[in-house]
Amino acid sequence: MDSRERTFLTLDLEEPDRVPRDMWLSSGFERKLSAERGETKATWLDTYDIDLRYIDGPAFIGPPLATYADGGDEDIWGVRRRPVHVATEGGAEDYHEVAASPLATATTVDEIQAYDHWPSADWFDYSPIEAQCQAIRDSGRVAVFMGDRLNRLAQLKPAMYLRGLEQIFMDMVESPEIAHAIFGRIQSFYLEYAQRIFDAAAGKLDIVLTGDDFGSQNGPLVSPTMWTEYLQQGFGAYAGLARSYGCCVMHHTCGSVRPLIPLMIDSGLDVLQSLQPEAADMSPAELKTDFGDRLAFHGGISIQQTLPFGTPEDVRNEVRQRIADLASGGGYIISTSHNIQADTSIENATALLRAYDEFGNYR
Repeated sequence: MDSRERTFLTLDLEEPDRVPRDMWLSSGFERKLSAERGETKATWLDTYDIDLRYIDGPAFIGPPLATYADGGDEDIWGVRRRPVHVATEGGAEDYHEVAASPLATATTVDEIQAYDHWPSADWFDYSPIEAQCQAIRDSGRVAVFMGDRLNRLAQLKPAMYLRGLEQIFMDMVESPEIAHAIFGRIQSFYLEYAQRIFDAAAGKLDIVLTGDDFGSQNGPLVSPTMWTEYLQQGFGAYAGLARSYGCCVMHHTCGSVRPLIPLMIDSGLDVLQSLQPEAADMSPAELKTDFGDRLAFHGGISIQQTLPFGTPEDVRNEVRQRIADLASGGGYIISTSHNIQADTSIENATALLRAYDEFGNYR
């Protein structure tokens, strides 16, 4: 059974030969892997028989984006970002965090609409996409589009970047017309952008990974009522568009989102990605019991505790437990709850991937 047969069976909530697997690595971990072992992500993908592969997606060809003396730059939304270097015991990570939100002081819908840096789908070159998908299919793997955190079909996160985290939540209560205007512009861009990706893929894209963090460590960032009012329409539109092109819909969200899961399922979700086991009310076994007849799962291996701070045996035990929690009847793609970070040892990462072989077979 190849990766495509295996993954499509599990997405149909049937048991294949083994649990499909994915692998997410941070750039810091990739540097560490190269420095300590002389190995690359590409070699690991093949060595450990990873089933899902991600296309690069469209290339940015739009107007030049501003850069700054501090090493920061401007993203496609016109949001200024600054580099942040985070040193850890095992290695270092580099991030580009929001330095200024350009719509933070807007007080009217007219100001929102007049903003001069709303991105355009014309700013991207979609021509390489079909070849990217075909190369993955030719290898027997599953072609996934994710993009990065700025272009993976989101709503809440771009709104946070543009308006500020606290302000967009205040808008959703006190200034709904401003919140709706911002979400509407974000949705319009992503729908056009996504349609061009699907058209360019020519039917060769298998999974679309949308991404929005709807949860904190302790609970949802928005209530089900607020999610329904502001985010359900866009979520459903993204999912409906993807499904109209024959793509499976996988959504990444960090945090505790249990109260939102039924709404996401009703809006077209096929696979819930992340499954952060330390987050409140996100017990993998309970999620499988409550939603496993309607939903597949991806992730679930702790990058907050087990991988950085556990032993290789702890890692093996977690893989065994997660497969016991989620794999019965299909519907589980095993992976980490987010990127493996530089604070994880190479020893623990290899223990993880070897445990997929040890415990992942159905028969």
